[in-house]
Amino acid sequence: MKLPENDGRRRVVIEGVTPQVDDGCFPVKRTIGETVAVEANCFTDGHDLIDCVIQYRHEGEAEWHEVPMSSLGHDRWSGEFPVTEMGRYRYRIQAWVDRFLSWRHDLRLREDSEDIGVALQMGADLVEDAAGRASGHDAERLHGFVTALRGHGEPAERRVVGLDTKLLELMERYADRRLASLSEKELAVVVEREKARFSAWYEFFPRSCGVDQGKSHGGFRDCEERLAHVASMNFDVVYLPPIHPVGESRRKGPNNSLIAGPEDPGSPWAIGSEAGGHKSVHPQLGTLEDFRHFRTVAEELGLEVAIDIAFQCSPDHPYVTEHPEWFLHRPDGSVQYAENPPKKYQDIYPFHFEAEEWHSLWEELHSVLTFWVDQGVTIFRVDNPHTKPFPFWEWVIAEVKREHPDVLFLSEAFARPNVMYRLAKIGFSQSYTYFTWRNTKWELTRYMQELTRTEVREFFRPNFWPTTPDILPEYLQFGGRPAFSSRLVLAATLAASYGVYGPAFELAENRAVRPGSEEYLDSEKYQTRHWDVKRRESLADYMRRVNTIRRENEALQANHSLEFFTVDNEEIIAYGKTTRDLSNIIVVVVNLDAYHTQSGWVELPMEELEIDPHHPYQMHDLLSGSRYLWHGPRNYVELDPQRSPAHIFRLYRRTRTEHDFEYFF
Repeated sequence: MKLPENDGRRRVVIEGVTPQVDDGCFPVKRTIGETVAVEANCFTDGHDLIDCVIQYRHEGEAEWHEVPMSSLGHDRWSGEFPVTEMGRYRYRIQAWVDRFLSWRHDLRLREDSEDIGVALQMGADLVEDAAGRASGHDAERLHGFVTALRGHGEPAERRVVGLDTKLLELMERYADRRLASLSEKELAVVVEREKARFSAWYEFFPRSCGVDQGKSHGGFRDCEERLAHVASMNFDVVYLPPIHPVGESRRKGPNNSLIAGPEDPGSPWAIGSEAGGHKSVHPQLGTLEDFRHFRTVAEELGLEVAIDIAFQCSPDHPYVTEHPEWFLHRPDGSVQYAENPPKKYQDIYPFHFEAEEWHSLWEELHSVLTFWVDQGVTIFRVDNPHTKPFPFWEWVIAEVKREHPDVLFLSEAFARPNVMYRLAKIGFSQSYTYFTWRNTKWELTRYMQELTRTEVREFFRPNFWPTTPDILPEYLQFGGRPAFSSRLVLAATLAASYGVYGPAFELAENRAVRPGSEEYLDSEKYQTRHWDVKRRESLADYMRRVNTIRRENEALQANHSLEFFTVDNEEIIAYGKTTRDLSNIIVVVVNLDAYHTQSGWVELPMEELEIDPHHPYQMHDLLSGSRYLWHGPRNYVELDPQRSPAHIFRLYRRTRTEHDFEYFF
């Protein structure tokens, strides 16, 4: 007979630990200052009581910290711990049979004097044992309780000593954990800086800035006025498409034509020429020094620069001749260009990640990232990461963040859900989403519930983009300015992070190359464009107000509290976000119909929001400045899309204390 190797006296079972991703294979995600709320099923045989703690430590620490867990009933326990540094934390649960808690529980129920007397002697033994684990004043106090429990007074009188809350506090501090159980796995949480959770992105092509000044191709020095404009709208990330040399061979012309004229700039995603590759700057944009100056100016304006990382090459990239082993060759010896039938990208060569020399390829691509980190870049928007192997991204992101934990990665992968989620699990800080194509109330509600009410919320941080240079959705092609305004509000308030394709969105550019296409006519991907951002009909003021509201209201800076409210009109969507203490409550109401005025009755959960149902409460529309008094759970709204398709209300509760509330009119 062979007995178990583990100590069979460890009686507590720990299971069902949350949060964890894929049974602990991947870390959950948080940002600095957030907490990790942990739950687990913890139980034992018989009637003994147990106690539990969460143990956690930063990867740079050797010692574990502890926070207590509380019983939720039915053997479910909960607790939470704070994360205050970037990097990786470990956490686990420890639980044990607490003989003193069990003894104290039974002592309270005992009635027979002799029975109580025997129990007090047993309790004294438990306290004396704890005194041996204590030191100093605590040990003295515990010995004092031992003496009192073993005293000569009546058992009923001495029972009061056993139930003393001060004794309970000491016994919890020096609990007997010699037979404690640990959760099966140590789980991980990756902590990033706040911008991984909350950010507003503005994308523009630097080469188009020069057109405003009469040039055919702009450079970094031409963009300073544009940076000031972006900063004035309260964005905090300015994102640049690839800034590298563009290939000449098979260069695309306007509207993705196969023939380019001598002045056509080509697609910036066709990276590489005689002027260099991924570690070079397009000569017409300037020099590395010019880029660093551009970044400095942006930072002085409160903007962080994100650059595009597209791991692919033009036929002219130095890699093609220096490392032909990194590319897939066709039977005729030519390099296989990128294609997604029926689409063909003759100006782009993808890397062959199954090549025999994959080690050297990985190392070189890692060096590209660290090169730009050395230039001061701390945010990368990664183009089409789903077309490269998952193991590569898991390795390279971990390697970069090991030395530079402040670096963030945005995944541009409009792919199948499992693919998008895998990329998030293996390290991407934020992710593009399907929001671009979710238009109806049912679609938006269902999608947001998936992102915020399932395991997905633990690892997938959405970044909502109404449009991109690649995507002009049908809704925006025909909805005009009201459609752009409503999609802006939805993106900026449903998600804590969102972005816009800069001046095209700002000026409500909605011309498609042909009916049924989502491609922009005269797409900036293939030509420079003049954008008069000072036009009267620009959405700049509206964008500024929305971004200001986001900055001033903490509830909009996270996604976990999102809740949808009932509206008796399918063309109106209503939802809210709150801080944990309900000091900041935001209610958003949006007309999804870009053409017609819509009205309905919005129903708020009074009890959840701790609104006194017997008193009115104030709704301050932060977009228009108007204030309204609402009464009870159901209130009427009416939205004309031509005037403003949305309300962003801040709700001021009337508290149940009569003198705690004032109306501000």
